[in-house]
Amino acid sequence: MATAPTTPLRTTAGNLCLGSAPDSWGIWFPEDEHQVAYTRFLDELAEAGYQWLELGPYGYLPTDPQRLKEELDARGLKVCGGTAFGALHRPGAWDETLIGVRQVAALATAAGAHHLILIPAMYRDEKSGAFTESPELTAEQWAGFGKAADRLGKVLLDEYDVRLVIHPHADSHIQTQPEIERLLNESDSRYTNLCLDTGHVAYGGGDNLDLIRRFGERVGYVHIKQMDPEILAQVAIEDLSFGEAVRRGVCVSPPAGVPDPADVIAELARLDAELFVVVEQDLYPCAPDVPLPIAVRTREHLAGCGLSAARRPASTR
Repeated sequence: MATAPTTPLRTTAGNLCLGSAPDSWGIWFPEDEHQVAYTRFLDELAEAGYQWLELGPYGYLPTDPQRLKEELDARGLKVCGGTAFGALHRPGAWDETLIGVRQVAALATAAGAHHLILIPAMYRDEKSGAFTESPELTAEQWAGFGKAADRLGKVLLDEYDVRLVIHPHADSHIQTQPEIERLLNESDSRYTNLCLDTGHVAYGGGDNLDLIRRFGERVGYVHIKQMDPEILAQVAIEDLSFGEAVRRGVCVSPPAGVPDPADVIAELARLDAELFVVVEQDLYPCAPDVPLPIAVRTREHLAGCGLSAARRPASTR
C-alpha cells in the first residue's frame, strides 16, 4: 500500500482527492481522428474545475517532460498517475510490457506522480470487437499472473518510486470479482494493489462495496464511473464487446447507472488511506462538444456526495 503521507490532504471526504482523465473526453488512443486535440482537453479540464489528471494513452499528451510541465503549469494542472497496458499472462510479452510501462513510469515520475495504472491486455479488439485470444486463462497462465505483477511492481517501486495498481477491465482476464480476488490473493501487497474501477467492476458483475470492505487495504487508487443496467443486460444477452457497449452508451453520468457513487464515496471515506478518485467515463467516440458539460455536471454531483475537487496540494502517494 501507499506510504503514509507527510502532509494531510483534506477534501470534504477527508481522505479522497478528485481528478479526471482523458477517457472522459473520449480519448482511447495516442492519435485518432475521433479525438480532440490535447490542448482542448487540457483547457476544458481546467474549465470544468478539475486540478488533477491522468496522462491517458502514452503519446496523447506531450511525452517530453519539460513541454508537458509547461502545458500543465499554464493551466494549473497536476498529474496523479499514468496508464499502461500489459499482458502479464504471457511470459513472452514481458519485455514489450516492461518497455511500455517504463515509458509511462518515467513520464509520470517527471510530472510528480506516484501511481501507474496497469490495464490487463484485452482479449477483444477495442474497435472491431473481434476476439484476439481466449477469454479464459489456463491454469499455467493464472499461476504466473500474480508473480509477474509483483515483479513489475517491484521494478516500479525500486526504480521510479511508483506504485503499481491493477485495473480490472471489461474484455480482459481481470474482469469479474472472482478474478479480481484471485489476483489480490496471489500477489504481494508491497508491489501489487488494486485500481478499483467502479464501472468495470459493475460491468463484470462484481460488488464494489464488498470489495472495499474486504480488500480495503489493497485499494491504492480509484476510477469512479457508472454503468447503465439496461445496456449491461444487452452485453450479456448479445455477447457485446466493450467497444460496442460504449458506443451504445453503457457508461453514464451520475446519478444514473450503477453503482451509486454516494455509496462508494462513503465506503472509501472509511478507509485508512488517502486516495485519488478519478472520474473516467468512457465516451469513445463522441462529438467534440459532448465532454465538457458532462465533466462539469459530474464534478458537481460528486461534490454533493462529499467528494471535492478543491485545488489543494496532495500528498497522496
